Amino acid sequence: MKSIKRGERLTKLLIAVFLLGMCILIFKVVTEASFYMEHSGNVSMGCVYDREGQVLYDPEATAETYGYDYFVDVGNLIGDDTGMMDNTLVSENMELLTNYDPIFGVMENGKSAVYTTLDHQANRTVYNAFGAYDGTAIAYNYQTGEILICVSKPNANVLDYGDVESMPSGTLICKAFNPVTPGSTQKVSTLAAAIEHMGFEAVADKKYSCSGVYYNNYGNQIDCHNLYGHGSQDIFTAFQNSCNPYFAQLVQDMELNDIIETYKDMGYSVNGSKAPKLEVSGIEVFRGSAELSDVNEFDTQWGCMGQSRTEVSPCQLMMWQSAIANRSNSVTLPYLISRTQNMFGDEQNKAETEYESAGFSANTAAYIREVMLANGKARYNSAIGYTVGVKSGTAQVDDGASENSLLVGFVDDTSLPIAFCVVIEDNTAKYLTTESIVATMLQALQN
Repeated sequence: MKSIKRGERLTKLLIAVFLLGMCILIFKVVTEASFYMEHSGNVSMGCVYDREGQVLYDPEATAETYGYDYFVDVGNLIGDDTGMMDNTLVSENMELLTNYDPIFGVMENGKSAVYTTLDHQANRTVYNAFGAYDGTAIAYNYQTGEILICVSKPNANVLDYGDVESMPSGTLICKAFNPVTPGSTQKVSTLAAAIEHMGFEAVADKKYSCSGVYYNNYGNQIDCHNLYGHGSQDIFTAFQNSCNPYFAQLVQDMELNDIIETYKDMGYSVNGSKAPKLEVSGIEVFRGSAELSDVNEFDTQWGCMGQSRTEVSPCQLMMWQSAIANRSNSVTLPYLISRTQNMFGDEQNKAETEYESAGFSANTAAYIREVMLANGKARYNSAIGYTVGVKSGTAQVDDGASENSLLVGFVDDTSLPIAFCVVIEDNTAKYLTTESIVATMLQALQN
C-alpha cells in the first residue's frame, strides 16, 4: 500500500511539473515568439497609417515608391524596424505589426496594421513651417486625447539615414516626449500651486511692483526681461507680461511644502521623488522634474519660473492645458494608436478616451483658464487668428548661450478643441515666432 501511495504522489508530482512546464512554455510563446519571429527575416510586417489612410511606415518603402523625403516629418516619431531608434511607435509596438500568430504561425499575406490619430498632411505643413529652425510641436484634441500633430526637428529620413555619426544632436529622438527647459510656461504650474493653497481671490488681490530688477529676501537679484520694469502688477498683467519680479514675490509669499505638494500632484518629480510613469501608445514620456529648497532663495524662485533645474516635456505641458480648457480636475491622456488590425484583418485595440488627475481642482483650472484667455485676448488672438488661452516662455539654455521660445495653450472653440505646445530652439533673433507656428498648425487642422 505504501509503495502504491508513493507512486501516486510521484505521478501527481510529475503531472504538476509537466503542467507547470507547459504553462511556462505557453507564456514564453505568447510573449516572446513575435519578437523572435519578426527578427528572423521570415515574417512580414504591416504598415502604419495616419487618420486618413496615408502611410506613415512601410517595411518595403523605397524612395522610388514614396519620394525621397516622404517620411521625414514623422521619422523619429514613427520610426522603423532597423533598430536605429528606440522609443518610437514602431519599436514599441512591433508585436502589433508582425504577421505572425503563436498558434497559427506565419501568414505570408497577413493584414497586420496600426492606424494612428496623426494627420500626416497637417503634420508636414507644421514641419515645413519651422523652416531652418529646430524644435518641436505637439497638438491634440483635448476632449478625446487624439494626437494630431507631433513634429520634432531635426528629424531622421528613414529612407536614407546616411552617416549617423554626423547627424545633428536630437535627430533620432522625438523631442515632444523628452525634457526641455520650460521657461515662463512653468508659471502655469506655479499659478496652479498658488491658487490651490491661497485661493484665487487672495492671488488676484496680490499686487507687486516691478522696476526691472528685484532683490529677494536673501538679496539675490531677479531680473525682468523688461529693463525698465512693469510697475505695479496683478496676476493678470504679470501673467501677460511674464513678469519675473512678480512671480518671485508670489513664490516668497507661499509655503514651500504647498508648492511641492501641488507639483507632485501634477506629476513632477520634486527633489528626487519618483514621478508616475507616463506612456503614449507605448512611447515613454518624460515627467516634469524640479529641485525646490527655500522659497526665499534664487534657485527655487527661478525654478518656479522654469529655469534653474526645472525640466518638463512638451507633451506634459500640453496635457495640463486639457484640464484648463475643460475646467476640469482631470487631464485627458494623449494617444497615437486609434486601432489596430491583426494578420487576419480583424479590428483590435480600439482606443478609448482616458484620464488622470490634473493635480489641481476644477475651480483652479477654471481660474487659470480665465487668466490664460485674458493673455490670449491681449496679445495673441489676432496673430494666431483664433481665440486662445496661452502662456509664452523664453528658456535660457546652454548656460545662457542661447534661448528657446515656447508657447503652450488651447483653443477656446468646441469645434476645434486643440491644446498645443511649440518649442523653437536657439531663437534669439526671433525671426520665427511660436504664434506663427500655432497659426499654421490650427489652419492646417481646420482645413
